Amino acid sequence: MKAAYPFSAIVGQEQMKLALLLAAVDWRVSVLLRGDKGAGKTTTARGLASLLPEASPFLNLPIGATEDRLLGGLDLERTLKGEPALKPGLVSEAHGGILYVDEINLLPAHLGDMLLDTAASGVNVVEREGFSVVHAAEFVLLGSMNPEEGALRPQLLDRFALAVEIAAPMDAAERRAVVERRIAFERNPVGFQAAWADEEQRLRDRIDHARRIVKDVTCSSEIFGLISDAICAARVRSLRADLAAVRASIAYAAFAGSESVETSHVEAVLPLVLAHRMQDRSRSTSPPPPSKTPQAPSDPSGELSESDLSGSGAERVFRPAVMETAAIQAGFDGVEARGKSARAEVTPGLVVGLRKTSTPREVDIRATVRHALAETGRPQVRVVDLHERIREPLGGTRYVLLIDSSGSHAAQERMRLVKGAASALLTRSFRNGDEVVVIAFRGTSAHVLLEPTPVLSEALAALEYLPTGGRTPLAHGLDCARSYLSSSTVLIVLTDGRANVPLSEGDGWQDALAIAESIHTPSLVVDTEDSNERLGRSRILAERLNAECIHLNDLEAIAGAVLALRQFPSFAS
Repeated sequence: MKAAYPFSAIVGQEQMKLALLLAAVDWRVSVLLRGDKGAGKTTTARGLASLLPEASPFLNLPIGATEDRLLGGLDLERTLKGEPALKPGLVSEAHGGILYVDEINLLPAHLGDMLLDTAASGVNVVEREGFSVVHAAEFVLLGSMNPEEGALRPQLLDRFALAVEIAAPMDAAERRAVVERRIAFERNPVGFQAAWADEEQRLRDRIDHARRIVKDVTCSSEIFGLISDAICAARVRSLRADLAAVRASIAYAAFAGSESVETSHVEAVLPLVLAHRMQDRSRSTSPPPPSKTPQAPSDPSGELSESDLSGSGAERVFRPAVMETAAIQAGFDGVEARGKSARAEVTPGLVVGLRKTSTPREVDIRATVRHALAETGRPQVRVVDLHERIREPLGGTRYVLLIDSSGSHAAQERMRLVKGAASALLTRSFRNGDEVVVIAFRGTSAHVLLEPTPVLSEALAALEYLPTGGRTPLAHGLDCARSYLSSSTVLIVLTDGRANVPLSEGDGWQDALAIAESIHTPSLVVDTEDSNERLGRSRILAERLNAECIHLNDLEAIAGAVLALRQFPSFAS
């Protein structure tokens, strides 16, 4: 068995280690790790397994797992022999240990619901083809995700007791320590583990002692009141937050060897309880009303004023104008569909040729046994009874919306049209299974207003209250958008192209063109320039992106028309 990196050898990441240790004390304290790729999420989660009692399993849930593999289902081997029986799933095998779900935000929604329900109750009920079994499923649920790859549904996010925002260290000394320890471990795993054996045993003993006394730790009425007051002050509605805070505080007290929960224990766990729930609440509530700060009239030519160039001009917020646009429907040839498992219809005979890829086929046990029973009255399966599960592609698309919100768009309230065009494009194009990222650039850099989310209303709210003012860091915007591109991404850029902020030193416009040439994804440039002396830079930018360029004033005229891109002809109304 491959040696695991010692948990105690992890450098820094104190909040992540605290959350995992509390989960080891009380299995009901589920933990979500989210943040930068390569920050040690999986390594730390696997290291926790060695601190649990002996023979505690550590199971990794594959993203492509089926419902039967997760919860349990018919035992195919015994069923084929005429002795149908149920086979336990991963939640049964994980009892007493850890079930780790990497990239949990990519897990099919129905599997995520079932998994979290089982993890919360500690009991799994399997009912298949007239068979029923109930078994204990008390396991530590750990999930990890990179927000750049998509958001987790708010309903699932709230099910996690604790969440930790993880960032790779940017301190040179800390990064050096991480790399030195990792290289030492790779060169001599046994020796490295021996060097940390005493510290590992100390943590193991503390966890074992905490598990024994956790049920006896008391929690006073004052502590309950402190927790309730803090959660109400954070305006978090879900009562799961209160339960998570109480359980985590008790687990921390037990881990510290205390007989009762103290204020310090509550203060340590509250940030982990509230972080993901406060973010969810802020998204679901209405943003503040637009600022009414007056601003000096802008040059009607659309050129940047002196205050815009300095970035010190007052910001303004324009509500979106109502506009009609074409719809974008993207098809991505050669890209593996992101979808969910679907069963083929139960039809007589052998199902063949349903897949167009070399992916191994998966037998649909339920459909197969049903067909055998219907044809012969016995559960003994013949070749002609076999049915296959197929993939039902969803064709999900990620829309990366890159918006120029610089001061030039304040002229003649141009930003109203820009926001209206962006909102209309999303509304017409967005489909079930899609997700959207909103990035705005103004002042000296770009800002991610909305991480990848499947909730269209969040994107529309972010657009409505986007302030306008400052310079035009187009290069920064393109560079930021580049980090969110995937094999199924559509990039929509709304800009007048008047770039004047470089990435480091040099010319901001040339930096923008250089980055545009490195982007290879279906793109659309909406030219927002409105000046008597047009520079035509948006069209040049579109050429570098190999994209279609359409002027903002022409969006109504092309409603329902085909956006024919030169390289990607899959965009259609």
